[in-house]
Amino acid sequence: MSDKCIFCRIAHGTAEASIVYEDSTVIAFLDIQQFHPGHALVVPKAHVPDIFDLDDETGAALMSTLRRVSRAVDSAFSPDGINIWQSSRAAAGQDVFHLHFHVLPRHTGDYWHYSPVRRSPSKAELTEQAAAIRGAMAST
Repeated sequence: MSDKCIFCRIAHGTAEASIVYEDSTVIAFLDIQQFHPGHALVVPKAHVPDIFDLDDETGAALMSTLRRVSRAVDSAFSPDGINIWQSSRAAAGQDVFHLHFHVLPRHTGDYWHYSPVRRSPSKAELTEQAAAIRGAMAST
């Protein structure tokens, strides 16, 4: 764990997040700077800087969780589609140097690609979104 890494602090319970899923290897929580409601992050609990440092066992757990969270976001928010993306290293746009995958609900005609327009939902909105995703995960 890196004390300077916000995702490590979230994974170890020392920083607040709207958690949608957690097990011993992976944690998923809502992005606090969302393009759209339901925008979630899926993150290994261990500090893995980027995809190049990911081991096979953690990668398998991460992909399994990514699939489950994506299905739950789809069920909870009924988007027209979902983007899943991951950036490794600064030149690719990585801004938190702890491996993470974005699960982004999309709607026909919207625009998000590197848009400076992101919303910062209230704690109440994030709590409501997280509950919707957890409920969808429980029913699948």
